[in-house]
Amino acid sequence: MEDIAIKLVASPLLIGAASLVGRRWGQSVAGWLVGLPLTSGPVAFFLALDYGAGFAVRAAAGSLAGTAVQAGFCLAYVRAAQVCNWPIALMAATVAFVLGGVLCEITAPRLAVLLPLAVTALALALRLLPRAAAPARIAIAPPKWDVPARMIVAAGLVVGLSSAAPLIGPQLAGLIATYPVFASVLAVFAHRLEGEPAARRVLQGLLIGLFGFAGFFAVLAGALPTFGVTGAFACAALTALAIQGCSLWLIRRRGIALCAR
Repeated sequence: MEDIAIKLVASPLLIGAASLVGRRWGQSVAGWLVGLPLTSGPVAFFLALDYGAGFAVRAAAGSLAGTAVQAGFCLAYVRAAQVCNWPIALMAATVAFVLGGVLCEITAPRLAVLLPLAVTALALALRLLPRAAAPARIAIAPPKWDVPARMIVAAGLVVGLSSAAPLIGPQLAGLIATYPVFASVLAVFAHRLEGEPAARRVLQGLLIGLFGFAGFFAVLAGALPTFGVTGAFACAALTALAIQGCSLWLIRRRGIALCAR
């Protein structure tokens, strides 16, 4: 009972806080911020507690593979959004995510290959994104139910995936957990209310934030067998925060907005 209660509280609070910070600092920062493993991190933590460190290592490998798959999601959404409305763009991005996930399941790349693969995919996606333009429409405040809805989805995702993991396997569970639910919400709202360039800014911010995501799961997979659950998650969290801080510092030092190129 305590385990379920923690699952129902921890991840919703994380995503609620991220959503409010994003509202304060803008769409790009919101996308950059949800690049942190706000749902897949808690999923991996509860998998480690429920099924052991070995199970969580394989789930972390799946999430690391999911980083590269998310790069395909972002690129597919932006490319489709240039000629289609948001439902079609979201469908195209989801298809790209599914196809990438299937490819990862079939090829089953080794853990040593996954980090270079993820970093290369993120860099390539950033390179291939079209140049950002000014928003097409004036920003409109999101509805009051927006943040509570995100928190409910987060709780459902964490509880559902951690419960289904023994049936679908740790690596697939870890990969599914990387589906960018909250970035999708942010991008769709931005696209619907302000136009395609605004959605592009969200997803470019996400791609930059995913470097910290990749670092989190690379460290987690390597540290779990040696440091145990608490030590490994602490090291992984510190790594992700350090990478996120460096990415924001570099962007500000160069005077570049998170979404403009």
